[in-house]
Amino acid sequence: MTPQRMRLLAFDFQGPAHLSAGLWRHTDDQSSGYKRLSYWTEYAKMLEEARFDGIFFADNVGYHDIYQGNADAALADAAQVPANDPFMVISAMAAVTENLGFGITSSTSYEHPYALARKFATLDHLTGGRVGWNVVTSYSDSAARNLGTGQQVPHDERYDMAAEFIDVCLKLWEGSWQDDAVVRDVERCMYADPTRVHNIEHRGKYFTVPGFALCEPSPQRTPVLFLASGSSKGLKLAAATAEAVFVNAVSIPALKKQVDALRSLTVEAGRDPDSIKVLQMLNVVVAPTDEAAHEKYESYRKLVNYAGAMARYSGWTGLDMAQFDPDVPLKHVKTNAGQTMVDLFSKMDPDKVWTPRDIAEFVGIGGTGPTIVGSPSTVADELTRWMNETGIAGYNLAHAVKYRDIADFIELVVPELQRRGLMWSEYEGSSLREKLYGPGVVRVREDHPGRRFAAQAPVAV
Repeated sequence: MTPQRMRLLAFDFQGPAHLSAGLWRHTDDQSSGYKRLSYWTEYAKMLEEARFDGIFFADNVGYHDIYQGNADAALADAAQVPANDPFMVISAMAAVTENLGFGITSSTSYEHPYALARKFATLDHLTGGRVGWNVVTSYSDSAARNLGTGQQVPHDERYDMAAEFIDVCLKLWEGSWQDDAVVRDVERCMYADPTRVHNIEHRGKYFTVPGFALCEPSPQRTPVLFLASGSSKGLKLAAATAEAVFVNAVSIPALKKQVDALRSLTVEAGRDPDSIKVLQMLNVVVAPTDEAAHEKYESYRKLVNYAGAMARYSGWTGLDMAQFDPDVPLKHVKTNAGQTMVDLFSKMDPDKVWTPRDIAEFVGIGGTGPTIVGSPSTVADELTRWMNETGIAGYNLAHAVKYRDIADFIELVVPELQRRGLMWSEYEGSSLREKLYGPGVVRVREDHPGRRFAAQAPVAV
């Protein structure tokens, strides 16, 4: 039986540190380069040479100021701050590559759909169809305060807003300009035929967008739509609209349960359950031998910073972990900000009662996803097992030591995966959507809701 090809994205952040706490101090860490364009262009070339499907940029328009009631611990450990804008670097990375895809996180809470649709259409043009949008609703009160909206919108309402936001974008991308709208007729001095460009006439609860899209149709029209949510409301939105879903289950049984639940919701939404590709977030610590890999992992553990880990976890959950003794078991609590993160540890192991220190040690390396430690063969075996037993399509690969861990994975693991037929040696199709579905699938599939907007006949301009 031919093995399923593993989709593989590098998970990164436009700052010196992302998920791991204190690891920016490692002698091999190259986080100081994040401000240089050359750092990202060299990184892009390395990923493309290894035949990664793409790079996925997380983002947060707020900062972690829940722990101890301020942002001091986050600033001290570079806990997702400072944070540059991921949009700005994509064109440069695309200019030095031909096939690498780019997933970009952007929030429906603090953007406007008309402006965001233009940004993604522009990047899709400039990259030749290689961009995707990671739809997030944002969880940070600091973002709400600094972006002028005051208090954070309640969790479920954020997803209602996101659903309408996505609809507006789909109308602009799929239903505004006909495929043959651009005629470039020199004789008639007509670049675009006005009868083939349509107002979307959207008037909803959260947004009013009556006009037509500013950009002509890009190669993919709609960027690949990613969502990453473990809440029931978020999963329903993902089932209805996503093409790829990121999860961060900590065990195979937990991941299988999430995948099965998502597939069921996808069928309820009237879509093919195989149309959504599930990508698990994880971290890999690899060395030539298992023994060397475990030694490397232990050296990482010694650098984990408790306050930095708690700053992240407090920000993700909206729960100030400073109020708890590090070694006293943490009881289950409810939070408006990040209930998924609280539930992750309270449910992952029924026989274990987690303390804040346990959580810090876990999230300190690679965040809330699992960490695979071992030789290239061991890592390849584990990656294969997780795929085979859960039905996921691949991985969003995080890191502990910036640049170095991904470089080690490329040097040691990628050849083993290619030898096993799990990673391709040559790309097939250049667009990001083709990376998910195969050559020729450049635009949203027939069962995607974007198609219903393309089929409409809006009022002509």
